[in-house]
Amino acid sequence: MTRVLITGGAGFIGSHAADVLLAAGYEIRLLDNLSPQVHGGNRQRPSYLADDAELIVGDVTDSVAVEHALRGADMVLHLASAVGVGQSMYDIEPYVRTNELGTAVLLQALSKRPVARLVVASSMSIYGEGLYRRPDQSVVSCDERSIKQLRSGEWELRDRAGDPLIPVATPESKLPSLSSVYALNKFAQERMCLITGKAYGIPTVALRFFNVFGPRQALSNPYTGVLAIFAARLLNGRPPLVFEDGEQRRDFVHVHDVARACRIALEAEQTQDVFNIGSGQSRTILSVAEDLAEVMGRSDIAPEITRKYRAGDIRHCFADIGKSRDLLGFEPHVAFKDGLKELADYLADQIADDQAERATQELLQRGLVA
Repeated sequence: MTRVLITGGAGFIGSHAADVLLAAGYEIRLLDNLSPQVHGGNRQRPSYLADDAELIVGDVTDSVAVEHALRGADMVLHLASAVGVGQSMYDIEPYVRTNELGTAVLLQALSKRPVARLVVASSMSIYGEGLYRRPDQSVVSCDERSIKQLRSGEWELRDRAGDPLIPVATPESKLPSLSSVYALNKFAQERMCLITGKAYGIPTVALRFFNVFGPRQALSNPYTGVLAIFAARLLNGRPPLVFEDGEQRRDFVHVHDVARACRIALEAEQTQDVFNIGSGQSRTILSVAEDLAEVMGRSDIAPEITRKYRAGDIRHCFADIGKSRDLLGFEPHVAFKDGLKELADYLADQIADDQAERATQELLQRGLVA
């Protein structure tokens, strides 16, 4: 039986990937440090983990733990990561240690004992701003918005003539524009894995995840996915906090589709390449907050539009998934509204410690929100 090691495997995406792989007949081993920010302070095995999944509690930066976890592993799904744009801008050393050093430790071990396949989780954050179309229909990449523009509340991007730019889906061919420490970390992770995989004959795939949502997301982690943050607010009778004017657009993909994509990547013939994993659709953050309130039965709580910006945030980015369709055979199955309903069912008996205001205050104190 083929054994897959999933780093960060006790977390949100990792646990769902484990379920999909177990159902397909794989043997699963998980390496996870059970970070208190994600799992709470008791460091107990999460109740949602499949009984058949072996859990090793250890850190990806610990070479002894990594080498132990790799024994007998045939494939590796590398998901272990400190996640969050905002927090990465002030917890710089922990983010670099976990994301870049942790990946280096894993690759050092794999250089001694190569596996049959390596799949690494990358992120849409590496794109920075997505692609845009000019009024003449030409497509362009854009620089980050200036602090002067953001302070004046001019959220949208314009060309040099002052004409508005229209956001379009972003393909893998767009060059990176690294606007946060987290984005830099994720780009380093995918490049290190692809370079090392090529050097040591390990077929490697990097999956650039867009905004993943669904059950098991850590509701008390103020730097996790935006839907979980909004859900924690609503569960506590508070309005979701929406930055800028709420019209920024993102791509929300359900965790079941992401877990399937992980299996596809582990089994695909196409390797040494990167792929977008998203829904292929865009939604405004404000509309997402309103839709979530509706399915949670809290339409009486309107989102609070802060008209503030955060350092490292971009305006629009959503996925072109044509390459993933054509070369991987990936197709999202879960409709957004269906995914929201499933999330609402999961939330019905959850207790969330809403940390959003504390996190925003932390950013304010450091001058990263204005």
